[in-house]
Amino acid sequence: MTPTDRLTTARSAATASFVPAARPPRPPGPGQSPRTLWLHCPDPLPDPARRLICFPHAGGSAAFFRTWGRRLPGTEVHAVRYPGRAERIAEPAATDLRVLAHAIADAVEPLADRPIVLFGHSMGAAVALEAARCLERRGIRVTHLVASGSRDAPYPEPDEAATEQDEDDDAVVARLLALGGTDPELAADPEFRELVVPYVRADGLMFHGYTPRHDDPPLHCPVTTIVGDADEDADRRPWSELTVAAHREHRVTGDHFYLVPRPPFALLRNL
Repeated sequence: MTPTDRLTTARSAATASFVPAARPPRPPGPGQSPRTLWLHCPDPLPDPARRLICFPHAGGSAAFFRTWGRRLPGTEVHAVRYPGRAERIAEPAATDLRVLAHAIADAVEPLADRPIVLFGHSMGAAVALEAARCLERRGIRVTHLVASGSRDAPYPEPDEAATEQDEDDDAVVARLLALGGTDPELAADPEFRELVVPYVRADGLMFHGYTPRHDDPPLHCPVTTIVGDADEDADRRPWSELTVAAHREHRVTGDHFYLVPRPPFALLRNL
């Protein structure tokens, strides 16, 4: 892909300025269902054996999972569309992770006529956790939750250095590059920074503002965590304590974005 092609891709992911707001994401517009607003399914199946709901990382979009449905026979893949980017660039980015997860659960609920598997990467794993809690409170059984880019460990101490709001664009881009998964040439483009950095910063603020609650109910679905053997930025959550069902941790070769060159299709097929 040429630099021009990569910039075109970035433009399609973000085409207006970011407007912050401390309010829930907007409801669907006239004639639009929660499912079509929140979920994108590039390869719908007439009779799927199950449905996989994919939650992008901080700064990510549904396009990250656009080819997954072709690699998972019998599985209908739906990728979550977060507000504030791509097709929803005109909307304010989410500011409360639990409110975000609740709205996504509304969209997923009608799809629960088939077994539901939730897959979240990095921040997306936390959003998937809260969405699973919402669904289980409604009596909907989640078949499995896969927390990618996250490992089973006690919660870290509050990060007093987490000040995305005060970071300049160079600092935000430096963090993106350190995590991997972002093309350095594209990240240096001024237009990319103007379009993408605001919602990356907003996601970081939301994620760091998400803290555990002692009265959160445990999940009743199995949880699999996937972490790269060179991932020094993996999210930490006591996943084995967050579910009353089974937990296993799967280590793979790679860093925080191990799934870019090696998506975990084999693991997902065998759940």
